[in-house]
Amino acid sequence: MKVASFLEDIKFNTSKPAVSMLLETDFSKEIRIVFKKGQLMKDHKAPFPIVVQVLKGSINFGIQAEIKQLNTGDLITLNSNTVHNLTATEESIVRLTLSKSDSFKRVEKVL
Repeated sequence: MKVASFLEDIKFNTSKPAVSMLLETDFSKEIRIVFKKGQLMKDHKAPFPIVVQVLKGSINFGIQAEIKQLNTGDLITLNSNTVHNLTATEESIVRLTLSKSDSFKRVEKVL
């Protein structure tokens, strides 16, 4: 059993979103991304399906020339190799669930 908190020990980065891996299981990697208002993750894609959940705040989630506003409690799934971006419209905490086969370093490179 492993325990982690997405809402404790929050540290914002002044120039870009702050990303940290909180938990790794036999099947997934749970990552916290902390945004200040206006910070973004540029266009990128994942080699495996992902789940993104807004735990606090609000983001604009860009996908295929469409922007979906995601607010506290909202989540979205994406198939592999789907280009997307995120822009925080207010201070936000986002949960990213990756496949166990995906790489945390790949997420860090997007920033």
